[in-house]
Amino acid sequence: MPGKNVSKAELLSPDEVGLREELRANVQKLAGEIGERNMWHYVALDAAADFIEDSFSRAGLRTRRDSYETRGQPCHNIEAEIPGNRPKIIVIGAHYDSVFGSPGANDNGTGVAATLALARRFASARPKHILRFVAFVNEEPPYFLSGEMGSQVYARRCKERGDKISAMISLETIGYFSDAPNSQTYPSPGLGMFYPKVGNFIGFVSNVKSRALLRRVITLFRENAKIPSEGASLPAFIPGVSWSDQWSFWQHGYPAIMVTDTAPFRYPYYHSSSDTPDKLDYDRFTLVVSGMEKVIQDLDKL
Repeated sequence: MPGKNVSKAELLSPDEVGLREELRANVQKLAGEIGERNMWHYVALDAAADFIEDSFSRAGLRTRRDSYETRGQPCHNIEAEIPGNRPKIIVIGAHYDSVFGSPGANDNGTGVAATLALARRFASARPKHILRFVAFVNEEPPYFLSGEMGSQVYARRCKERGDKISAMISLETIGYFSDAPNSQTYPSPGLGMFYPKVGNFIGFVSNVKSRALLRRVITLFRENAKIPSEGASLPAFIPGVSWSDQWSFWQHGYPAIMVTDTAPFRYPYYHSSSDTPDKLDYDRFTLVVSGMEKVIQDLDKL
């Protein structure tokens, strides 16, 4: 079963109403107030890093800047870690830069807003595993799938330290949904034979080596979530499969998946100046984040 088959978001619980407004405020801060944030708009990129770090700190979390230099400027991955009593680490992350020419509300203000909200909800937890919430810099071109990508720098340093990452979850463009016929497309015509043509679901994607993690996560999501979901473990060369920070962790042997609304295969404002906060479906976005909170709780028990 692909999850509960609802065409639009069910009524939110009181807690989820609060979560929705928190997500909306964070997206508005990143895409509406700070706006386009990348190496060409470095002041805004730095402002986004400061906002993320302050948000983690206000949640009571200790933060760390994982910094490196690009084009003569310091760039920062922002990490908040919750200690566990086991050495294995679960990483939840999202990139906070936006592509040149775009304010990046969905791509990837939604992923960052979700990461901040989830970190806040686990801030007082006593998990078994170490939980790391990380906002990555420089995911977009020209750094995309390169050694200067923030998550690539971060994952490489994790490997060099011997960090035992058992799961990495990349939250990438998760706020747009449509009930219109044929609103969902795919990178390969063959995939369209097996997956829905209506873009009302959240997607879970991995490479073949991470299929065990993908199956665990999507099973846990479907046990708790109130929104349809689809999962696919596919070769990384298929367009879209490696298009976010999970790719960096694959390069260093870590299991990783991407949670996504499928971005260019659904979102008409992808990588454009029209990727603004008003385009998002905050109810269904909230249900995704609420479902992922339960996933993280259950992953921690394994």
